[in-house]
Amino acid sequence: MRVLQLIDSLNPGGAERIAVTFANSLLAHVDASFLCVTREEGLLNDTINDKVGYTFLQKKKTLDLRAISKLFSFIKKNKITIIHAHSTSFFIATLVKIRFPKLKLIWHDHSGKRVNSTRKNHKILYRCSFLFNKIVTVNNELKKWSETNLRTKKVIFLPNFIVVEDFNFQNKDKSKKIICVANLRVPKNHLNLLKAFNNVHKKFPDWTLQLVGKDNNDSYSKELKKYILQNNLSDCVDLYGLSDKVTKLLSNARIGVLSSDSEGLPMSLLEYGASGLAVITTNVGYCKEVINSFGKTVAINNSTALSEAIIAYIEDENKRILDAELFKKHIINNYSFSVILPLLLKNYKD
Repeated sequence: MRVLQLIDSLNPGGAERIAVTFANSLLAHVDASFLCVTREEGLLNDTINDKVGYTFLQKKKTLDLRAISKLFSFIKKNKITIIHAHSTSFFIATLVKIRFPKLKLIWHDHSGKRVNSTRKNHKILYRCSFLFNKIVTVNNELKKWSETNLRTKKVIFLPNFIVVEDFNFQNKDKSKKIICVANLRVPKNHLNLLKAFNNVHKKFPDWTLQLVGKDNNDSYSKELKKYILQNNLSDCVDLYGLSDKVTKLLSNARIGVLSSDSEGLPMSLLEYGASGLAVITTNVGYCKEVINSFGKTVAINNSTALSEAIIAYIEDENKRILDAELFKKHIINNYSFSVILPLLLKNYKD
C-alpha cells in the first residue's frame, strides 16, 4: 500500500493533526506514506517526519489547474494506491479519482456540525460521494448522516486518537490554570466559557484561563476581547493564538474545558486526558461517550452549568485528581494510536 493523506492546511486543528499523525505513524506499516497539503502550510509543518513524501500545492481557488496538475504528477510519480482525504479536501480528491479510477479514495469526515444540516447543504459533496470507496467518520452521528445523505456504500466509524509518547511528561507542579484548546471560531462558543469563567473568577480569583487556538481577528474574536475588557478579566485570561507549545501548556494546567456548540470527536479532549487533566465539556458530538464517567458533561450554551462544573473541580481536589487519573488511563487504553492502527490498516486493506 502506498497511502497519501490529503489535507487543505497545516494550521493546528483536529483534522490537520490527524492527517499528519497518520502520515508519520504509517511509515512502518505501509510500503510508502505521503502527505499533500493543498492550500496553506502552518505550524504543523515542523511535525512531519522527514521520511514522509511531502508536497504543497499552493492551491488558490477551487479549480486551480496548476495545483491539480501538480497533484496528478505527484500521484503518478509516487504510484499512490490509496488517497485518504480529510475534511474539505474531498473535491480535489474526487478529481484525482476521475483521472486515476483504480485509486481507492477514502473520505474522512471530522465535522460534527454536519449532522445539523441536510443533503441540500452539501450538493457538491453528495455528487462526489458516488466516487468515494469508503467514508470514515469520527462519531456515530456522522456515520448515520453519511449513510442517509450520501451515496457511498461503505461508511465506518473510526475514533480519533493520540500518540501516547507525545505526552510523557512530569506535571506534578501544575498551576491553578484552566485551559481550552480550540481555534477561535463560532462553533467553539468561547463566549460561553468566558461567561462561566467570570463566575468562577469572582469566587476563585487565583485561577486563570488560557485560550489556545487560531485567532482570525474577526467579529467573533473581537466580541470575546470586548467581553474580557468589559469584565476586567485581562489579567486572568490569556489569549495565546496558534502555538507550537500546546503540550507544554497542557502539562501546566489542571482543568481542560471545551464549551462548543458542535463537535465531532475533538482532539483536544483526548489530549486533555493524555495530559492528566480533569475534563469538562459540553454534551456535543462524541464527547460524552469519550468522557464516560471520568469527567463532567454539561448542556450546550449554559454558562451557569459550566461554571458550576468548574467550581466543583476546584473545590474538590481529590475528585479532580482521581477523575484526571482515571480519564488518562481510559484514553490510553481506548484512544491511543496502537489501538486505532489495526482498525485503520484493516480498512485500507478492505
